[in-house]
Amino acid sequence: MIARLIKRVFGKKPAAAKKSRLQRIPFAQHGLARERILPCALKVTDTLQQGGYAAFIVGGAVRDLLLNKQPKDFDVATNATPEQVKALFRRSRIIGRRFRLVHVMCGADTIEVSTFRSNGLLTEEDDDRATDATGRIVRDNVFGSQEDDAERRDFTVNALYYDPTSQEIWDYRGGVADIEKKTLRMIGDPTTRYREDPVRMLRAARFAAKLDFRIDEATRAPVAELADLLDNVPPSRLFDEMLKLLLSGHALRGVHQLRAEGLHHGVLPLLDSLLDQPESERFITAALHNTDLRVQAEKPVSPAFLFATLLWHELQSDYAARIAAGEKPSPALFEAMDAVLDRQRERLAVPRRLDGTMKEIWTLQPRFEQRSGSRPYRLLPHPRFRAGYDFLLLRGQSGEVAQALCDWWTDFQDVSDDARAEMLLPEPANQPKRKRRKRGPKPAAASTPEA
Repeated sequence: MIARLIKRVFGKKPAAAKKSRLQRIPFAQHGLARERILPCALKVTDTLQQGGYAAFIVGGAVRDLLLNKQPKDFDVATNATPEQVKALFRRSRIIGRRFRLVHVMCGADTIEVSTFRSNGLLTEEDDDRATDATGRIVRDNVFGSQEDDAERRDFTVNALYYDPTSQEIWDYRGGVADIEKKTLRMIGDPTTRYREDPVRMLRAARFAAKLDFRIDEATRAPVAELADLLDNVPPSRLFDEMLKLLLSGHALRGVHQLRAEGLHHGVLPLLDSLLDQPESERFITAALHNTDLRVQAEKPVSPAFLFATLLWHELQSDYAARIAAGEKPSPALFEAMDAVLDRQRERLAVPRRLDGTMKEIWTLQPRFEQRSGSRPYRLLPHPRFRAGYDFLLLRGQSGEVAQALCDWWTDFQDVSDDARAEMLLPEPANQPKRKRRKRGPKPAAASTPEA
């Protein structure tokens, strides 16, 4: 406390001057034109610069544009504080506690604006920066210079700043060269950076898979030793990171990258064994491949459907164990679903709002086996029929169910009523007939009292 007071009164000891590593790469060399930037992002940078502040398109957007990919998001970095940014934009709000950011809205687009932050070489006495016992940063609102901001970013390819006015790229850590070499390299000491934020290990696997980059050996080396630090990350944050990987359009490659780096244990417990078993491996591969195709075709993907596929074989195993123990099928299935979701949620916080959809997809699967009488007709209008049917097709692709069953349902949806009637299978010979409920005698009509 005394040290903090002295620091506030007398200021910090000035750091030794160091030579800047900045390379300002002109448009003629990189060819990234201002017109390729989202108009809303240009409006944000132009407004900030007109207000007297520095403003750059930063990070993944610059990286992806240099790789001729369409960025999913355009982020902006500036030397303006969150309060100063908010004062310039009517439709904006300050968010976050661990990192305070500003969301600026233009129509349907939202631009995330961050203030240049310190490179992390501060003491624990700084009020706005705190770490836990393992070194993980839990609060970091210490602002710094643009070079400081570049130093605190995770990988060199994400530490690029594009000035839409001059059309220059500002590169402090050789990120453009690493893009050309297709190499993913951590800024600073990898062990320290992973301790500050263990999720960076998952991000390394995700970016390597998404960009088809090689992970630099020094960046990879500490991962096996530090993988257990993921146990200290909030499950909700792990879910967000895993969802980014699974919806990246390269989920299949990303999952195999996790296994290659030894990061799958505990994050998605189902992956610990699924990909080593031929039947479940085929199903997971089909599910992730189907997800990748939908993302690449810009079709919607349901997280509930995706996690229903990932947890399916764990559910099957739990259900089979309950049946073997003598439980009745219907209660056993619902208890197995709750148990599987609860176990997964301990490690990866799958939102409970997804539970209902996942359970409906699972409980529809036995109903697809019923192709006689009125049962198929009752299934067609079910709100989750399409999701359940798509799930059935994945089971067919993996060989879990006969392809003939999938083809039957494919045809049954499209043919005429007469053709549907002909497709119905005969009732099983041992099928017990439903007993018609006997109705009691009608109650006597109430007598009307005489006036």
